[in-house]
Amino acid sequence: MRASRLFAVFCLTFIALFAHAENIEVRSASIALREEAYALDVDFDITLTPTLEDILAKGVALNFLLEIDVIRPRWYWLNDKVVSATQQYKLSYNSLTRQYRISLGTLFQNFATAGEAVRFISRVRNFPVAEKSALQPGTPYQAAVRMRLDVSQLPKPFQITALGSREWNLNSDWHRFPVAP
Repeated sequence: MRASRLFAVFCLTFIALFAHAENIEVRSASIALREEAYALDVDFDITLTPTLEDILAKGVALNFLLEIDVIRPRWYWLNDKVVSATQQYKLSYNSLTRQYRISLGTLFQNFATAGEAVRFISRVRNFPVAEKSALQPGTPYQAAVRMRLDVSQLPKPFQITALGSREWNLNSDWHRFPVAP
């Protein structure tokens, strides 16, 4: 009896240690043909942990990675990955101007609060995924999208800290949805 209680406590502790609430959730996602290319529209619900808000306010940039894969399912072999695309968003804080900045390559936009900057990242519109010729009409495709904090872009001391910490594990599960060209 005592051993079974001890085992139950151990199991619950183990589950609590490794189970964590996702801090990024996919609300909706779709791919549609626009002019001569397919584009992704996706809405995320992103919640920064207090630890991430703290290091952001101290000047450490956070890099978020948007990943999208489009596959053609095949019953006779492995699925065929038709498209794979990524987009990196860099969120930083400038203490002199007291503004948050989102950078997309050489483009950037400033925001007064971290919440406004995170809302900007949360709403992706017209992200080019594939040319019109990449997807064949009448063929069913499956898309998968996710966003995550790219801890490999953090300074080395923070990368080591992030290895075992749930505070740093900011990502969404893969959200899968059908695509019909």
